[in-house]
This record gives sequence, C-alpha cells and structure tokens, in this order.
Amino acid sequence: MKTKIRSKWLIMSFLLVSNFSFSQQNFSLKEAIDYSVKNHVNIRNAQLDILNAEARVNEIKGIGLPQINGNFGYTNNIIIQKVFIPAKTFDPTAPEGAVIAAEFGVRNAGQAGIGLSQILFDGSYLLGLKAADVYKELSKKALIQTKQQSAENVMKAYYSILVNEERLKLLSLNIGRLDSLLRDTKAMNVQGFVEKIDVQRLEVQRSNLSIETQNVNRLQELSYYLLKFQMGKKTTDVVILTDKLLDINVNELLPENEVDLKYTNRIEYSILQTQDRLAQLDLKNQKSANLPRVVLTSNFNYSAGRPQFFDLFSQPWFNAASAGLIVQIPIFDGFQRKNKVIQSQNNLQKIKNGYDLLENSIDLQVKQGQITLKNAYETLQEQKANMDLAQEIVRVSKIKYKEGVGSNLEVITAEISLKESQTNYFTTFYNALIAKVDLDKALGKLYVE
Repeated sequence: MKTKIRSKWLIMSFLLVSNFSFSQQNFSLKEAIDYSVKNHVNIRNAQLDILNAEARVNEIKGIGLPQINGNFGYTNNIIIQKVFIPAKTFDPTAPEGAVIAAEFGVRNAGQAGIGLSQILFDGSYLLGLKAADVYKELSKKALIQTKQQSAENVMKAYYSILVNEERLKLLSLNIGRLDSLLRDTKAMNVQGFVEKIDVQRLEVQRSNLSIETQNVNRLQELSYYLLKFQMGKKTTDVVILTDKLLDINVNELLPENEVDLKYTNRIEYSILQTQDRLAQLDLKNQKSANLPRVVLTSNFNYSAGRPQFFDLFSQPWFNAASAGLIVQIPIFDGFQRKNKVIQSQNNLQKIKNGYDLLENSIDLQVKQGQITLKNAYETLQEQKANMDLAQEIVRVSKIKYKEGVGSNLEVITAEISLKESQTNYFTTFYNALIAKVDLDKALGKLYVE
C-alpha cells in the first residue's frame, strides 16, 4: 500500500515539474520584444486588419468583374385586371358605344432568367482600386506602429524588473550587515558596554528594512505581471530574465549633442503621408463623379402563364433575350458633387497642416528626450558617487563604533543615508533608461523591422 502511494506521489511530482518546466521560459530583452511583436493580442488584431484590407481590395476589384444574377418569380393573379374595349372590336353588330370588360392575363404566371452587367467605364471605380491599395498600405504601417508601441511597453517593464532586482539585492545586503551589527550590539548590551536604546534603534532600523523589502517584493511581483501582459503571455507563465542591470553600459546612455533627425524615420510621419495620398485620391474621386458611367447589360429569360398552377410545368415556356448599353451622364444633382469636393479639399488641407504640427511635435520630443536623458545621466553619476561615499561612511562609522569612539546613532544615521542613496541611485538609473527609450522613440529608432 505504501509503495502505491509513493508511486502516485512520484507521478504527481513528475507531472508538476514537467508542467512547470514547460511554462518556464528565459528571455533576454531582445527575446522579450520579439515575443511580444509576434504574440500580443494587439499585434494579432493589427495583422487581421491587414487581412481585412486585402479582402477589401479584392472586394473592390470584384465590382469591375461581370455581375451575374439569376432570378425566378411566380405570380398568382387572384383578381385579374379587366381592360375595357369597344364591343364592336369582337362583335360588329354590337350597338354603338357599347364596351365590354375583358380579362387580359392569366391567373398563374412564372418567370425565370439570368442577367449580366459589366462596367465599361467608371472613374470612381478606377480611383477606388488605387485607394484600396493605399488603404492596404496604411494597415501595414499601422501594424508597424503597434509593434513599436509593444516594444516600448516591454522595454519599460523589463527595465523596471532589472532595477528592482538590484534593489532587492542591496536590501538583502543591508539587512545582513545590520543583523551582524545588531548581534554585536546585543552582546555588548549584555556585557554593559552599550545601552538598551542602542539595541532598540537597530531593531527599528531592521524592521524598516524588512518592511521596505516586502514592499519591493510586491512591486517586483506586479512588475512581472505587467511584463507578461505586455508580452502577451499568461500571468500563470513563469518568466525568467537573462539580462542584468549591471550588464548595461551606463556611458551609452549619454545622448549626443547633435542627432541625425529624419522625420521619415517616424512611423507616424509615414502614416500621415499615406493618409495624404488617400485624401488626394478621395478628392479626385469626387471630381470624377462628373464623368459619364458606361455599363453593358444583357438578360435572358423564360416565362409562361397558365390558368391552372400545375399547367405551368406541363406546358412549354417561351424565351426572350435582350442586350443594352447604359450611359449615365450627370447633369444636375443639386450641387451635391460641388459640396463633396469642397469637403474633400478641406480634409486634404487639414492633413497638409498636420505635417507642420507633427514635425514640430517630433522636434519637441527629441529636444525633451535629449535634455531629460542628459539630466538623468548626470544625476546618475552624482548618485553613484553619493552611494559610494555613503558606503564608505557606513564602513568607517562601524569601525569607530566597535573601537568605542563612535556612537550607535552615528552608525544608524549612516545606514539610513546609505539606503537613501541606493534608492536614489536606482531610481535615477531607471529614469535614465526610460529617457533613453523615449529618445529612441522620438528619433524613430526604437524598433525597426
């Protein structure tokens, strides 16, 4: 019995480990970005938009192909229409002015046929084909924009986790260092060398570090959830980051004073150019409404009429065929076309105005990104020096305290200053990384396929 239970536990353990190993994946920053631009829901929806655009192009092309429709109809004339005709038409002896009411038609009538129409010329159709291709191009650019947004979100979430990892490591070191000092202080208190309040100060500091560690751990858990969300993974999946914050070369964060700014590198600018082309085609389409429209039509039908319903199918049907050419020439539409052209011209001008607005916006984003990153970089250097200095102060204050020439309060104050400098350093490090992402986005270098 025990052997069976042990076997079941082994099988369950194996399944749990196998499932954990299957859902666990390692990701570098680049791998996380690549995963997100392939699997995020927004990306998949943007890809579906491209398929819709392709279907829309084929739909418009289909308008120019022959349109063939079949038809079948049946009519039951419950009360047949009577026609009044002079009685002399059928009876020469009828009195003058007499009329008779004759039924013209049969009670049951059937009709079946097929019709064909073909556009020979339509200015709107030709422009519609061009516009459909441009619309397809616009959907492809929208996909690139969605990928860039996804890459930006993943990078920011990834960096947040890397920074929190280092904060947790330093908090753990600080706690270990404080625990060692607390043990020594307790021993000195037992021997009567220090007061009880010295121990209590250290215990308060230890409690504060423990609380901060718990908060950062919760923040780190939330950061992992956010990263998985931005990547398009399930929250139950296990994600392990392979990149480390210390692997990042801080000097690469220093922005150049002169940047090679090209508006066309921004996907927003490229999208605006495509919208410009669409607006121009729309204006041409409205103007082309003044051109004639030529359509070829043809029909082939069979019809029959009988007093009795079932006789429709026992007697022969008679065929008929026709072919025609329809030329529709616009003459007057109450100035509708004129006002549609005005609206299209205004829409086109709005897009033209958008170039200036977008260019100014990009200039502002680049300048803002440069200044923010430069400030963050310089602050980072200062915070690194402050952190090193605070660490040295902690070391010296502990030596003084152990040798009896320093106070416990001095050590605690130094520890608090060190923790604050560490927090400031990693906060600034994160700000510098985010500023670098924002600047690359402003320059159109964030994610290029």
